[in-house]
Amino acid sequence: MGIYLNPGNEAFRQAVTDDIYVDKTGMIDLMNQKLNKSRVKYVCVSRPRRFGKSMAADMLAAYYSKGCDSKKLFAGRKIEKETSYEIHLNRHNVIRLDMQRFLFDEAHIPIFIEKMQEAVIRELEIEYGSCFTKDAYGLPGVLEQIYSQTQKGFIFIIDEWDCVFRTAKERTEIQKTYLDFLRGLFKGAEYVELAYMTGILPIKKYGEHSALNIFKESSMLNPGRLAEYFGFTETEVKNLCKKHGIDYEHTQNWYDGYLLDHIHIYNPQAVTELMDNGSFRSYWTGTETYEALKFYIDLNFDGLKETVIEMLSNVPCIIDPSTCQNDMTTFKNRDDVLTLLIHLGYLSFDENKSQVFIPNQEISQEFLRSIKTGGWDGLVQALKKSDKLLQSTWMLDETAVAQGLAAIHSETASILKYNDENSLTCTILIAFYSAKAYYMNPVMELPSGKGFADVVYLPKQNADLPAMVVELKWNQSAEGAIAQIKDRQYTDWLEGYTGNILLVGINYDKKKGHTCVIEKYTKDR
Repeated sequence: MGIYLNPGNEAFRQAVTDDIYVDKTGMIDLMNQKLNKSRVKYVCVSRPRRFGKSMAADMLAAYYSKGCDSKKLFAGRKIEKETSYEIHLNRHNVIRLDMQRFLFDEAHIPIFIEKMQEAVIRELEIEYGSCFTKDAYGLPGVLEQIYSQTQKGFIFIIDEWDCVFRTAKERTEIQKTYLDFLRGLFKGAEYVELAYMTGILPIKKYGEHSALNIFKESSMLNPGRLAEYFGFTETEVKNLCKKHGIDYEHTQNWYDGYLLDHIHIYNPQAVTELMDNGSFRSYWTGTETYEALKFYIDLNFDGLKETVIEMLSNVPCIIDPSTCQNDMTTFKNRDDVLTLLIHLGYLSFDENKSQVFIPNQEISQEFLRSIKTGGWDGLVQALKKSDKLLQSTWMLDETAVAQGLAAIHSETASILKYNDENSLTCTILIAFYSAKAYYMNPVMELPSGKGFADVVYLPKQNADLPAMVVELKWNQSAEGAIAQIKDRQYTDWLEGYTGNILLVGINYDKKKGHTCVIEKYTKDR
């Protein structure tokens, strides 16, 4: 048993004996199906911090490694029922690497590849010293000699594979050297039985091509068959809530929202912390800090700040993630930044709709924390006024609503380029931000009747509140907005809704400012 070659199972033993353990051993069978199959034996899994990457790597090492006996640890687990279980249990040579062990300080950047190879070769010498001589080709050369002599391959389990792209963000020459090393280690190598890499970022691209195109990737964008192993599923969280006496609906509101291939996934660490102390709050602080989030959204590519405002108001945003280069420095447009935030866990992605959105209340708090300083001060003040403005709308107080919108406009002028109807829409979303507590996600440009309603708010189930159909005008009139709602029959979409409806017409005139007309609407029975 070594540190890197054929490690023990202590880390996995601690995990399975913890008070909170969720059985993810079914993933092992998927990996068994890939063993020694050239087209699929290279796997790269990228997911955010706190989503169980290291635990999965520890589990695979404990299962495959010849350096331990893990039969008792897997007894009664899901994998025990699979036919492949006994065939591969502790039957393989494993090389287990955590790249952060070699790259936890900036001074290690120029030498970490060399030091990592030396550490592994030292352990290989103890086991296979008579099978090889050290040569100029480093670890790949040593492994080729061992395989030639023994016909025994290796399973590679590499955790935090992308560490160099986060530690040496600007050192492109080091990054390329590292990718060249990995390509030389794996591509066409007969000694590779399985290569499993995990990190936060998918494999770095140069232009449109991956530098390691032999790997099949599972990510927050495209999880594939591994989706249920990226975090805790709804069923798993419900079972934990029942066991620990925690309200599931409250848990769902706080931590649900990561959508992976139609599966709702929860952040494992957040749920575990909740089960431990029973407190609903953000557990994000201390990993990827809010300062990091602030840095990326302050870049403000292509109106990124307006997009953040929309997402804070529960409005999803359509993106094209294909241009992202999978590093933390190369940004050409808004979509590149939003794609990185998906990989960091700050946004969720609906693959079928190509939409991103803030997944839950925990992450909303992180966004709000990140905008409390810098050029976002006015937005924070505007959001505080939202509840009062919403109350004024319900009371049909047109003057108060118009004044509230004017104040919010003034406070957000430094953020929004207030010169068109799109910016007016953002102002409305800020103004009705508090509606997220009472209403479902606002529907933007809803096809209804003979046109598109600008914004529609429909109350949540059991909320005794009116639906709101909002129409916006620019240099026209609020009365004209109300007339358009009626003439074009925007309320037709609410045909199945039996509650009260408010028609809200809002106009912004550069000379007269904001005006508002609010009417109760009664549908014909």
